[in-house]
Amino acid sequence: MYRTHSCGELRLQHRGQQVTLAGWVQRIRNLGGMTFIDLRDRYGITQLTIDENTPDDVRKTAATLGRECVLQATGTVLERRSKNPKIPTGDVELALARITLLNAAETPPFTIEDDSDGGEELRARFRYLDLRRNPLQKAITLRHRMAQEVRSYLDSQQFLEIETPFIIKSTPEGARDFVVPSRMNPGEFYALPQSPQTFKQLLMVAGYDRYFQIVRCFRDEDLRADRQPEFTQIDCEMAFVEREDILQTFEGLAKHLFKSVLGVAWTDNFPRMSYADAMACYGSDKPDIRFDMRLNELTATVKGKNFTPFDTAEYTGGICVQGCADFTRKQLDELAEWVKRPQIGAKGLVYIRWTNDGIKSSIDKYYTSDELSAIAAQCRAAPGDLILLLSGDKKKTRERLGALRIEMGNRLGMRPNNVFAPLWVYDFPLLEWDDATQRFYAMHHPFTAPKPEDLPKFYSANRDDIAQVNANAYDFVLNGVEIGGGSIRIHDASVQQRMFEVLGFSESEANYKFGFIINAFRYGAPPHGGVAFGFDRWCALFGGQETIRDYIAFPKNNTGRDVMLDAPSKIDDAQMTELCLKSEIK
Repeated sequence: MYRTHSCGELRLQHRGQQVTLAGWVQRIRNLGGMTFIDLRDRYGITQLTIDENTPDDVRKTAATLGRECVLQATGTVLERRSKNPKIPTGDVELALARITLLNAAETPPFTIEDDSDGGEELRARFRYLDLRRNPLQKAITLRHRMAQEVRSYLDSQQFLEIETPFIIKSTPEGARDFVVPSRMNPGEFYALPQSPQTFKQLLMVAGYDRYFQIVRCFRDEDLRADRQPEFTQIDCEMAFVEREDILQTFEGLAKHLFKSVLGVAWTDNFPRMSYADAMACYGSDKPDIRFDMRLNELTATVKGKNFTPFDTAEYTGGICVQGCADFTRKQLDELAEWVKRPQIGAKGLVYIRWTNDGIKSSIDKYYTSDELSAIAAQCRAAPGDLILLLSGDKKKTRERLGALRIEMGNRLGMRPNNVFAPLWVYDFPLLEWDDATQRFYAMHHPFTAPKPEDLPKFYSANRDDIAQVNANAYDFVLNGVEIGGGSIRIHDASVQQRMFEVLGFSESEANYKFGFIINAFRYGAPPHGGVAFGFDRWCALFGGQETIRDYIAFPKNNTGRDVMLDAPSKIDDAQMTELCLKSEIK
């Protein structure tokens, strides 16, 4: 056998035993009379020792070694003379009796250390080397552990894990599809699934009342830290349920993961918040409730003082930043520039500081001290606090204040990654009107059911009535990140037909794209609903990170490229011809 133990396994109780290890050379320290080799595998590091008692052939082989060479090492476990309390194997070392070079290695392009000297692009090109580093091994191990615990919990709740197809019909209603040409059906295309949405609903029709799948999904969308063109969902569906059944079941899943993976026991129910309250109080449909700093509407209070930005604005709001009245003019100017960035889009920032010398503001010439005090009182401010105000379009200004709130939370250390604040957000708008195309779009997807009490408005001929319909939908939010979302589904064929009508589909178009599910509903579809969790995001948050890349073995970069494989890439003319494709790009 290549090894009797792993490189992270040996302890003092193994003293005197002859063992064989195998792994990669982490580092070599030649101290003249003695040489130390740190041998690494994914379980840990063990120090190998060469001294005057080591056989000559071992010394000779060791002299040829470099970093990342693959070794087999046999020797006797000894208690270390100079112990290393920073590693679990730090009390022992292996006195070498035999060493075999299994494979030589070129010097890697960056150091395989926790803090590597390789840049992100370089490490992506050599991802197989980057994956040897301890932080990534911990991330991938955490992902594995979470996947096993998800399966364990859902199995205990009578869910069946059922696979669904990866090449399906294109239904471009959400993000862009990745399409796949069909050689056997020239001129026709499959699509890679953005989610298994229709299949899991069909499984409910088929009588499999509790389904789940840890499944790969694909969306051709612009990327950021928490998005990849291919990603993994914990996809779930249940039949004969209402919203409360689903929230209770999957709150149970979250609590199980907190306990089994992080050792955090959660006994209280997760807080809940309507979409309307989330937007009004936090300027976001995925609020981070680890800290307060809520939005306060000031529109009526600040109007009529000849300050044009406030007088003409649909909405003026402010946040109270406790204990920050001592912000310098430089710091305030930096914040003013920050909100003007294209990503935020505000035209300016107003501040009020409540110092020991009284209330001071950038709008002193327009507002009296009493009027500024009234604003401060409405923001629940106290001496020592800083108030930041924005104005403009209601929806956009709330969102900008929400972004400013998060920025202040980051600057003030209010968002520690080892503190967790779960939240359910519910009652989202069902539809969103787009002026450019003059039509409604589904906020979630076309299979989301309206709230039962909103059905009269859903069938109204009045556009304003339809716009007020709420979805029987819900999101699971953790630390300001949307981890999952779902809804009670439409199970009545006539209601589904009305949804397609509201979305502007002709009957023939709806039948062409979704006829299979409309027909299925005619054969006894049960009431059903479900949820899908972003598994990569959940893993990253549990690992204390914002980016999901370290929790995916082979991720893409910000432009959707795999720089290790150099993909996507062109295909040759013969393949293009076989697939009945032609390219206009030279």
